Amino acid sequence: MGEIVEDLDTVGGRLEAVSFRAVNLPEHARNPIHTDEGAQAAGFPNALVAGVSVYAYMAHVPVVGWGGSWLSSGGAQVRFRSPVFDGDDLDCVPVGAGNAWRVDAVVGGQVRATSDVWADATHDPSGPLRRRTGERLEPLEVKLDREWIDLAVRLGDPLDIYDRDGVVHPAAWPSIANTVMHTQVVEGAWIHTRSRIHHRSIAHEGEQLVVQGTVFERFDSRVGERAVVDFVMSVGDRVVVEIEHEAIVKVFD
Repeated sequence: MGEIVEDLDTVGGRLEAVSFRAVNLPEHARNPIHTDEGAQAAGFPNALVAGVSVYAYMAHVPVVGWGGSWLSSGGAQVRFRSPVFDGDDLDCVPVGAGNAWRVDAVVGGQVRATSDVWADATHDPSGPLRRRTGERLEPLEVKLDREWIDLAVRLGDPLDIYDRDGVVHPAAWPSIANTVMHTQVVEGAWIHTRSRIHHRSIAHEGEQLVVQGTVFERFDSRVGERAVVDFVMSVGDRVVVEIEHEAIVKVFD
């Protein structure tokens, strides 16, 4: 696999494909959809791999191509089209040029998720993430310990920038957002459907993160009730990341 590129002159350079065997982590079993039993009860053949894990695999591509600049000021919009199942062979395939790239998560020739990625979040065609009014959730404080540093290794990605530099993995942010969703928003089995993520600064091991979520919208869809939640995550006065996070929070029978 490629090495991390730290030179800012490489921003907009060519991104390279990478492949993984997709797996679930033990902590994902708190959502029944990530267990065989829970997934089968919802009509799936076996456990769905958590969306944040799929995103973690996809994030390998811009991290290798753009390095620390993407972790500190880049962005992504990831959409989950159809499930990736535990044990699937997953290809993360970049398509594009310059600052306009998309990473496709492909299983058996079928695109299961897409992630538009920007070397700088100002290139997001949807514009900046705005802090909207709505139902404010209880703030969550998270100690950024080893769990968030070695996320890649636990998923089978040997990229060492996180352990080497004590840098928090970018998939930590939607994963932490999911913790808030699980404890304050969802009912039973639920499915993460998309996230728009703007990195504002790099976070390091040992820092204390404060997470503020606001439920901006709730609406019904064909498969269940959905919620859109805006998150701002900060260390002290420094904003680390902003996220627009959407999930099916109640799966209809």
